[in-house]
Amino acid sequence: MKLLTLNTHSLQEEGYQQKLEWFTEVIVRERPDILALQEVSQTEAAPPASPAALAGFIGTEGETIPIRRDNHAVQVAGRLRAAGLSCSWTWLPAKLGYDKYDEGLALFALGKEISETDAFFISGCTEYQNWKTRKALGIRTGGGTDWFYTVHMGWWQDEEEPFLEQWKRLSDRLNTRKAEGTVWLLGDFNSPAQIRGQGYDRIQDSGWQDTYVAAEEKDGGNTVEGRIDGWMEGDTAEALSGGMRIDQIWCSRRIPVRSSRVLWNGKESPRISDHFGILAETAE
Repeated sequence: MKLLTLNTHSLQEEGYQQKLEWFTEVIVRERPDILALQEVSQTEAAPPASPAALAGFIGTEGETIPIRRDNHAVQVAGRLRAAGLSCSWTWLPAKLGYDKYDEGLALFALGKEISETDAFFISGCTEYQNWKTRKALGIRTGGGTDWFYTVHMGWWQDEEEPFLEQWKRLSDRLNTRKAEGTVWLLGDFNSPAQIRGQGYDRIQDSGWQDTYVAAEEKDGGNTVEGRIDGWMEGDTAEALSGGMRIDQIWCSRRIPVRSSRVLWNGKESPRISDHFGILAETAE
């Protein structure tokens, strides 16, 4: 099984249309089974998407914000269909970003149908206008028991929305899922693997397996180079300015992992975001 995660930066990227093409080319080449995306935006004032553009879309219960024409997930789905790849997908808005974007999360299942979705807040704040509001989005496909969640966590030292409180909410919610089958967590955890005693260690100490650590073959693993939004100031930002492994793929149980590779880092494929992607291939 192939799992891929990327913090897309989507509509905020300069040269967005070209980067969207580069993104699609890699997806068509690699054909991941599950694609997890963060910072998946649409312009709040854009026209609604057409019914045809929503082919393969599976909604989440209670969601009322309409999907817009320039929605990044809509554009990805359309390009995958044009390339001959069938996909089932879902998108969840979490907050208003930069005063003009409905920013959220998306999951794609290639070659399979999404049979169930799950969405909930992981932040204490639930106000749509607050940029610190966070959610988790999950899917199950076909008749399988595996759950796949995409997340974009807050920072360990945030006084208003600390990582630890968000992790407690997420972990408590997933305990039931873990009893039913395997759970996968993919996303931007804002917790560098290089820092001890903070978010990364807390996840690992909770019994989750980092697929990068477990992988038989791996590269350097860093998914951010230099300073980006949220990591501009402070001693930690200075110490990690050379690179951070903050995008990760975790599994709720020990499994064999064949490989973990960084994508869109300017080497095998052009950069398309302020983050690089991670592709993990398991033996199951």
